[in-house]
Amino acid sequence: MVNFKEEIAKLIAEHVEGLSLEEIQGMIEIPQDKKMGDYAFPCFKLAKTLRKAPPLIAMGIAKGIEENEIFEKVEQVNAYVNMFVSKEALVKDVVSEVIAQGSEFGKSNVGEGKPVIVEFSSPNIAKPFHIGHIRSTVIGNSINKIYDAMGYDVIRINHLGDYGTQFGKMICAYRHWGNKEDVINEPIKTLLSYYTKFHVEAETHPELEDEAREIFTKLEHGEQEEVELWQWFRDESLKEFNRVYNMLGISFDSYAGESFYSDKMPRFVQELKDKGLLEESRGAQIVDLEEEGLGVALITKSDGSTLYITRDIAAAVYRKETYDFYKNIYVVASQQNLHFQQWFKILEKMGYEYSKDCVHVPFGLVSLEEGTMSTRHGRVVFLEDVLNRAVDQTKEIIKEKGVNTDNIDETAKQVGIGAVIFNELSNNRIKDYVFSWDKVLDFNGETGPYVQYTYARCASVLRNAGEEEASKAMDVANLKAEYITGDSAYELAKLLYALPQTVIDAGEKYEPSVVTRHIVNIAQGFNRFYHDEHILVDNEDEKVAKLALVAATKTAIKNGLALLGMEAPERM
Repeated sequence: MVNFKEEIAKLIAEHVEGLSLEEIQGMIEIPQDKKMGDYAFPCFKLAKTLRKAPPLIAMGIAKGIEENEIFEKVEQVNAYVNMFVSKEALVKDVVSEVIAQGSEFGKSNVGEGKPVIVEFSSPNIAKPFHIGHIRSTVIGNSINKIYDAMGYDVIRINHLGDYGTQFGKMICAYRHWGNKEDVINEPIKTLLSYYTKFHVEAETHPELEDEAREIFTKLEHGEQEEVELWQWFRDESLKEFNRVYNMLGISFDSYAGESFYSDKMPRFVQELKDKGLLEESRGAQIVDLEEEGLGVALITKSDGSTLYITRDIAAAVYRKETYDFYKNIYVVASQQNLHFQQWFKILEKMGYEYSKDCVHVPFGLVSLEEGTMSTRHGRVVFLEDVLNRAVDQTKEIIKEKGVNTDNIDETAKQVGIGAVIFNELSNNRIKDYVFSWDKVLDFNGETGPYVQYTYARCASVLRNAGEEEASKAMDVANLKAEYITGDSAYELAKLLYALPQTVIDAGEKYEPSVVTRHIVNIAQGFNRFYHDEHILVDNEDEKVAKLALVAATKTAIKNGLALLGMEAPERM
């Protein structure tokens, strides 16, 4: 597509001095008020170098560029040059480009194949995959897709919580109250009940805590019986997790979790010692970060056992040595901000320059309407239950409304699961929110089902036009763009034009909601066009041009939804 900002910058550069092409392009604005043009150039900055009043500078630039064919009109308004792009040129360019690129539209090569790691989801084995995990899971999956669309080589890592003292507790509980058959039948719910019972019993029998610590020490030292139980819990947990990942259409390149780094940590404890960063405090080993305002980071406990920070340092170095990452992105709740600040700083102090390429992408927390979730007390909402309920309720709505669909089960899955994902990605990721069934399953307003319905409406228009007419719309060589320059058509085309840059903006901000908001805008723009214009008109050239815009919109919505991890049903 024509980069209008770049082309305008080149034209302006011929009439100003003292600014580079990049500086001029950076100064070009997109006015909020459409009456002020498609692009505007403020001239205040030029007053000192050109020694003229900004309005006079703006007038000179406007006169100098107004005859160029990419403009419909150029105006000087005070210190601004307001530029109205040729509607025909923009519409023809964007519609042709979207149809030509198809599923590739919205992608770029900004990343040039550089390796980027995205660590996301990362549930704890033998514990529920609950609604609290949905944020890391779907935000991380969308960031992975956005970076892939930007041309990076993305490595998706699920850093499983499969290590630590809780596994001593789990094995202890299983030995006291466990039943193998129950674990096989319902692994997570059964193991959760044991974990909950352990904490209840430990209140009156504190010796259980000592027993659990001893069991974990045996696990750390590779004792066969403990390792076999731990591996069984891990395998059974992954079966359950993968059911949810399959529902969400998510896959990973690596499930290397905390346990993977258990034999790699001594190297880094020794390295911290050798570099004079480690200090002893009450038998424990620490790194003092008080001068940096980050407190004290605990590296090993007094009994010699390691902590999250030790494993995260080992993991970061392993990933650099294995993947030579350009960026190492961690999609982890904002509760862990201090933890990430501490170990990024330790990595820096150890002399690893790539500490600056490790990025923590925080997000707000999910709570229940009845209070905070607690695994220890068994107060959780299983993510699988949320997804299944969303699908079942969607199926009921489809039946009630008599929706004409090829496969009711498939459509209900696409729309129900899509509603849950979209609900997660529609707001800025850093916001906390309260999980509410009513909100998740409300299909009105700016929701996932609304965007999917708009896609299905595009598909319906093309079907109603007939195969021959829809095929002509895809042949853009003879597109008569003058028929799609009305206000609503032009505004829709501008939204399509903006999608590739929107994807880049979302990637740079690690913010999927930037894409979510934009595809809502595209859906609203299409529905205005659908309302304002009669599409299947008698005039053949006009009909084909309008169908081409419909086809381009359909492609853009599908590609936008895919970046969120959602599907687009043809009938709804």
